[in-house]
Amino acid sequence: MCGIVAYIGKKEAFPIVLKGLKRLEYRGYDSAGVALLSAGELSVYKRAGKVSNLEDFATQHNISGHAGIGHTRWATHGLPNDTNAHPHVSMDGSIALIHNGIIENYDSLRKELISEGYVFKSETDTEVLVHLVDNISKKENVWFGEALRIALHHVVGAYAIVAISKNYPNRLVAARKSSPLVLGIGTDGDFYLASDATPIVEYTKQVVYMEDEEIAVIDLEEGLKLYNIGDQQKTPYIQQLELELEALEKGGYEHFMLKEIYEQPRSILDCFRGRLNTDEGWVSLRGIREYEDKMIQANRLIIVACGTSWHAGLVGEYLIEDLARINVEVEYASEFRYRNPIIHENDVVIAISQSGETADTLAALELAKSKGATILGICNVVGSSISRITDAGSYTHAGPEIGVASTKAFTGQVTILTLLALTLAHKKGTITTSVLHTMLAELEAIPNKVKRVLETNAHIEKIANTYKDATNALYLGRGSSFPVALEGALKLKEISYIHAEGYPAAEMKHGPIALIDENMPIFVIATQGNSYEKVVSNIQEVKARKGKIIAIVTEGDVHVRELADEVIEIPETNEYLVPLLATVPFQLLSYHIAVMRGCNVDQPRNLAKSVTVE
Repeated sequence: MCGIVAYIGKKEAFPIVLKGLKRLEYRGYDSAGVALLSAGELSVYKRAGKVSNLEDFATQHNISGHAGIGHTRWATHGLPNDTNAHPHVSMDGSIALIHNGIIENYDSLRKELISEGYVFKSETDTEVLVHLVDNISKKENVWFGEALRIALHHVVGAYAIVAISKNYPNRLVAARKSSPLVLGIGTDGDFYLASDATPIVEYTKQVVYMEDEEIAVIDLEEGLKLYNIGDQQKTPYIQQLELELEALEKGGYEHFMLKEIYEQPRSILDCFRGRLNTDEGWVSLRGIREYEDKMIQANRLIIVACGTSWHAGLVGEYLIEDLARINVEVEYASEFRYRNPIIHENDVVIAISQSGETADTLAALELAKSKGATILGICNVVGSSISRITDAGSYTHAGPEIGVASTKAFTGQVTILTLLALTLAHKKGTITTSVLHTMLAELEAIPNKVKRVLETNAHIEKIANTYKDATNALYLGRGSSFPVALEGALKLKEISYIHAEGYPAAEMKHGPIALIDENMPIFVIATQGNSYEKVVSNIQEVKARKGKIIAIVTEGDVHVRELADEVIEIPETNEYLVPLLATVPFQLLSYHIAVMRGCNVDQPRNLAKSVTVE
């Protein structure tokens, strides 16, 4: 959730930390703060609200310093105000600390520290950490980095931590468990730390992805030293960062979300590039090739995910079961580990996550791994926790997604799942080579067809203007279009704050039809396919109750056009691939409605991009 940035070196720290916080603001924007070290003095500035509030405040004061730590917060413990903002400082003002995660036993630690005379100013769990470090440092007469290592033995929960002390002006200390932390190594002896690589790429491509229960000690004279929590030194594994700075800019678009919607022709192409060949008739996901037989012979495939990724998983369930005839179950990762699930050694668990850092999904993987199941991953971020914990997996190659509401990551995940379904089906023999050739040709055509959908943007914007003041909306679909309906409703809720629900179209008359009146827009996926006539019947049921129908139809459709108040045409494609096209109009509708309602499209209230706490 929260975003962490830190720097130590020869440059001025504040501009680097501030720019990094702006790049990480999608991870949380309830408050922001920095601690700067200059000439043995520690200055701390923090403000509720966006990073721009911090910038306005801090620049009125002394912002010089060769070392600094910064934080942008998504509130878990305590209101989003100045006091609860990070960094938090020890009582004597010598240590400042920032933290992403949750300290589950903070209350008992807090009570113990209060009994020893510590006074707490905030409501946060993080302030417990800095006082605990200070307390251990004084009691055991050790420097603050060693005190942090000892303190972590008393902590239960998840954390990414960076700490700084005016008594050690040339050092930063960082630690990680279940929350991401990336360390960048500069070419001139400088070092950078961040929750992800976006603040680092401008300065270096040499990074270390910290592992669970690792502690990094960065000293300007001695360089980087890495330890585990047991104080055993480790050799840092330095990797080349595969990220370009241009991908982090808006590129002339008003919002990142709109840019990312329009990037989908390229991101889908990048997703299947090199993974299929229509002429030769093959499809291959090299990252999981050695596990194909395991999946075919598995008792079942269990897909675990949250939010938009869960919707992608539902699409995958339809495709894999229908094409490959393999039993698939899709689970909310947030519920999976808590309901004592039955997991066998011959199960294969597939985790889907844009960031690769989703805490609930990681916890589900840990549980599956402990039961002996094979665990695979589908994620977007190279070097992420899910990519490291799984036995194997596939990257979506969608590129950085900055908008909190996921768009191109969803279509990338659906593309990977489509490739997986085709791979397993062909290997198992449940589809013919002829059908495979046809499907691959259709998939190769999808990027250009998405471009054609994007050309209807002006028409979609007019529809958005008609329904921007709605208070409720219903999304309907059948088959693999049902998850698209769920995703469309989620997008509208996330960024425009209009209440919306997605349903299988046939379920409408089992309850939701009671809500329909002349003021409610009903968004229906009514493309040509096996359920077309059934969906038309559902539309007629809505019209009989004066509901407003906005239908996504196949180009040239006449029947639904006569019934619907508005239609949005998408190119004809194989029914299995409709989700890749039908989701795009819903993304654009949500975007335009949110803009017209004056909502913050890229940073919707109460949300954060990467949910790294349970």
